[in-house]
Amino acid sequence: MPTYVQHEVLGRIPDVFNAEAIWQAPGLALFARRPLLRDLLERCPREQRGRAATRCFAHVTLRLPQEDVDDDYHLTRGNRARELTDTLAALHRKDFGDLLGEDDVRYHVVGADDLAAGEIEVRFGHAVYLPAPSEKVLFDVTASTDGVNWHSVCPVYPQQRLAMIGDAPGWPFGTDGVLLLINDGPDAEPVLQARPKGAFDCRLDAAGHYTVTSRSGKRLLLKVTRSGAAPARVTPAVWKPRARTEAPVRTDDPTALPLAALRAETASDATYAPGARGRLTLAALALPRLSRYRGTGVTRLEVPFDGALAFCATGTPAVTITVDATDALQVVSCTGSERISPPATCAAHGEQALHVAPMPAAMAERYSAMVALPQPIAANVNAKGVFGRGSLAMAALRVLDTARCITGADGAASPDRIGLSRSAFSFEPSAQGLLLLRQSANQALYHLDAALGYVGTIDAAEGGEPFLLPPGHHVVAGHYVLRYDA
Repeated sequence: MPTYVQHEVLGRIPDVFNAEAIWQAPGLALFARRPLLRDLLERCPREQRGRAATRCFAHVTLRLPQEDVDDDYHLTRGNRARELTDTLAALHRKDFGDLLGEDDVRYHVVGADDLAAGEIEVRFGHAVYLPAPSEKVLFDVTASTDGVNWHSVCPVYPQQRLAMIGDAPGWPFGTDGVLLLINDGPDAEPVLQARPKGAFDCRLDAAGHYTVTSRSGKRLLLKVTRSGAAPARVTPAVWKPRARTEAPVRTDDPTALPLAALRAETASDATYAPGARGRLTLAALALPRLSRYRGTGVTRLEVPFDGALAFCATGTPAVTITVDATDALQVVSCTGSERISPPATCAAHGEQALHVAPMPAAMAERYSAMVALPQPIAANVNAKGVFGRGSLAMAALRVLDTARCITGADGAASPDRIGLSRSAFSFEPSAQGLLLLRQSANQALYHLDAALGYVGTIDAAEGGEPFLLPPGHHVVAGHYVLRYDA
């Protein structure tokens, strides 16, 4: 069985954002040199003739310690990660330009909790594909163990030839084998195969679900859906059992190995299934009624914007929208202050302006107004996560989490302390939308549609059925109006 994904953990790298330290070790001490990314790409070409490489891999995923990724988002809004991918892509093109052909070099950084400080895991191979920014999903792969609750496994893109399904969340088969989805383009139906052959019993039922059963009896349902259309017809791969002969066993043929050998071989091969890709976008801020929180001592909330109407995290703002203890709204600028009542438009900048809208009636007891952000802020959502005061991964969206935005609270409190729980809700991207579960019984969650119109409250709590937030719709938690973009 070929290795569809090459992966290696690089250790002892003091600065995990140092592209040169990841790419190639300095000097010519070859015997003392640790294999780094350039060496790995050179040793594992995509295609070769004899011993000469004729084509190299061009897509590389970098897994960095989650704490380093979080710190980068907090301090530089992810600039160091972007510089890392840009520099590595430039080094890649410089050293392997003659082996790339028409392939576009792409790098992607993700955080990982299982890596120690100074460790980086690199992944590349036949089944590692990073989509272009404008590339649309061709197929969605979802899985279920009961036929009722489905979760996203991976998207498949038009130019993506292979997708490995074997280490996705909820994979029940351990190292028994993996599933290989073969994509021959938008005009062909995808083909699903078990690797090694015979590792699973694969059957397509009348409902269009692919039932995968292991030798031990474990069962998984898979569904391949053409994005934006009806479910695609999956072509099952069928192998006939070989007649037994007295010929010696060929160790180079996986189908002829005993079960123990199959499992040992499979365990050594990395598998990779990219998660569903999406974003949570901070589209607006819901301004609270401070009169509800008199016991906290809060007397004023400020939402500052710079001259381009981006949220002003540091420095002197050009315009500020404020809420006082009586829930009155004001807009403050260098020319003075003015009391406003929603709906109102102020602080025009080019074609943009600050729009202060009234809250839907069902939310008016808790909130006084909503301010749409002319420059929304987005964070990638590729796996399960949690949004709340204690969530580091989503901290870039919590722009009000600073003492400069609040007056009258004790110590270094922030507005988040008066409206957002440490764990407000958990989320998981799926092919149909974002699955939400409320994590705190005291956290109010609201569902708004694509036009920010009120739909209802979100009551799905931990242990219950998740709430499905469709793409383009919003969830309101605390002061944050978050849109899910698939």
